Amino acid sequence: MTDALRVLPLGGLGEIGKNMTVIEYGGRIVVVDTGLRFPTTDMLGIDLVLPDFAYLRERAEDIEAIVITHGHEDHLGALPWVLRAVSEERQPPVYAGRLTIAMARSKLDEHRLRDASLADLPPGEELQAGPFSIEMVHMTHSIPDSCAVAVTTDLGTVLVTGDYKFDQTPVDGPPADVSRLAELGRSGILLLCGDSTNADRPGFSPSEREVGPQLEEVFTHADGRIIVTSFASNIHRVQQVIDAAAALSRKVSLVGRSMRKNVNIGRSLGHIEIPEGLLVPPHEVEDWPDHKLVVISTGSQGEPLSALRRMAYNDHPAIQLRDGDTVVFSATPIPGNEGAVGETVDRLFQIGCRVITTREAPIHASGHGYQEELKLMLNLVRPRYVMPVHGDHKRMHLHAQLADAVGIDPDRVFLAQNGLPVELDSGGARFGELEHSGMIFVDGVDIGDPADAALRDRRTLSADGIFIVVATVSVQTGESVVPPEVIFRGVPFIELADELLAEIREEVERSLSKSARDGVREIDLLQEELHDHLAAFVYDRLRRRPMVLPVVVEV
Repeated sequence: MTDALRVLPLGGLGEIGKNMTVIEYGGRIVVVDTGLRFPTTDMLGIDLVLPDFAYLRERAEDIEAIVITHGHEDHLGALPWVLRAVSEERQPPVYAGRLTIAMARSKLDEHRLRDASLADLPPGEELQAGPFSIEMVHMTHSIPDSCAVAVTTDLGTVLVTGDYKFDQTPVDGPPADVSRLAELGRSGILLLCGDSTNADRPGFSPSEREVGPQLEEVFTHADGRIIVTSFASNIHRVQQVIDAAAALSRKVSLVGRSMRKNVNIGRSLGHIEIPEGLLVPPHEVEDWPDHKLVVISTGSQGEPLSALRRMAYNDHPAIQLRDGDTVVFSATPIPGNEGAVGETVDRLFQIGCRVITTREAPIHASGHGYQEELKLMLNLVRPRYVMPVHGDHKRMHLHAQLADAVGIDPDRVFLAQNGLPVELDSGGARFGELEHSGMIFVDGVDIGDPADAALRDRRTLSADGIFIVVATVSVQTGESVVPPEVIFRGVPFIELADELLAEIREEVERSLSKSARDGVREIDLLQEELHDHLAAFVYDRLRRRPMVLPVVVEV
């Protein structure tokens, strides 16, 4: 085959989250990762953010396989929506490690996608999928069964690192398969798509094994209950919290649906060991003395509906926080989540909790390699071309500088963006034509375009409130026949309410009289003129732009 090899990122570039990479050759496709990210504070009422995979929907028949590097939501979470969109005619098989497949199966069961083709692909085994040879390479991260993905064609091999660090003393399993990475490097890596998350941190990342003793040290200085929050998928961290609790004769309660689900999956696969009788259900927490309890909770990122956030706002059905509790954040905020985490921490202090974060104690180890580890990866695989991925623009640029530092020609480093493919052939590499990419918002179970009027309306409502005006007019003359009714919610300056309402009623009457004189009778036109008239009046009086919703009724 002489066709070009195309590597098209649909998510994960210029952002942290929703990682998705499309590799094309000979008219066929392999998709690496189907991730999501969580909404920012201005995405009101939005539950999840997915990459826009319209490109895959149009090319559904060409997809040979979907390969997932590991079980974190930013690499796995969008899988149900992707499969539902592309599997009407032909369902592509999904490959990953054992734990990742178990998490994917659980997620798909929730979406009633029980017929999906899921298969474990152990590291070191090669899978032939159309013109592609696919191999998983064992890596270390903050979750078991993390792998890099090597996709080989006649033109060469693309290595997608996934999330990784070179942890020499991992909590579970062997270190990253450095020898296999070196072998791939000697065979020749055409393009490296490398994790950029910690490209701004010098040195080497601390080992996950260092966290356990630090957690136990923190626990020994807590007199009351201990609430530890971490990523529900960080099974290694959950095990270390359980070990520290058991060493100090404390019971453990798992709080949060995803926390309980992932722990059950981890136990079934042998990744988590819990001593008999250690666990207590959340509804029995109040039955135990405070100094005998550790609660492991979701909510380390300040997610609005997470267990810890609900506890902080006294909205959790089983656990009420109180003065004397110690809350341990065994995670760092994902870029963009700092505000939500800060609000949660502040609320915990207001309750009287003692809050321990990574600033107070080394109770977290990142699952992403620091600068020296990124250099090590570059030197091991010696790629001909490099495309930094999985990072905002700052971190991608810093990753490019690291490539330059180890001797890779800057002209061979491609700082791409979502939707911009890199095309490689025997003549070299270049950027291709920009493809459609973007975001899809999930609200409940529905998905839609981020430009939907509903999202704009939510922002307006949250900022300035709403006026609802009900006017009744004569079908013959168009004149108002009864005083208009005005309702408002969430509008500032409530002290002006009585005066403002009277003035608005007068403006409604004035607007309707003008429309009647002009011979306007159509309901739609009446409502449009009434809206424009009132919106201008309210802005003149309040210097704000609440939503104005006029309703005209004919009698």
